[in-house]
Amino acid sequence: MDNYKLVHPGHLNHHGFLFGGNMLKWVDEYAYIAACADFPNQLFVTVAMDQLQFRKRVRSGEILRFRSLLADRGKSSVRYSVAVTREKASGEHEEIFATHISYVCVDETGEKKLLPRDVVPAVSRNESPVTG
Repeated sequence: MDNYKLVHPGHLNHHGFLFGGNMLKWVDEYAYIAACADFPNQLFVTVAMDQLQFRKRVRSGEILRFRSLLADRGKSSVRYSVAVTREKASGEHEEIFATHISYVCVDETGEKKLLPRDVVPAVSRNESPVTG
């Protein structure tokens, strides 16, 4: 699933580049949206984000593409690969950030629960966008 974000001046750090905390917030939000689309009517909580790789600096005015793809499915958890790119003047996409993020399915009280076996993710399993 792809989502897009326009970087505003309020998203920048004191050096004039994107504050990393904003990137992490957006990655969590957009991967969560992908999980909810893949597994409708399920509740998820974030349990892990690993291999954070900030590869390039980002300036105000850039439009970022967040590609979130299901990488793994367990009994009660899902793991998404997230790659963040920007379009270069040539039209090519340049990867600026990548990670994996895991969610656990929970019930209304916040207790871990099994994912329904009959749910087939809405987005077909694709090759991970995260390199390495």
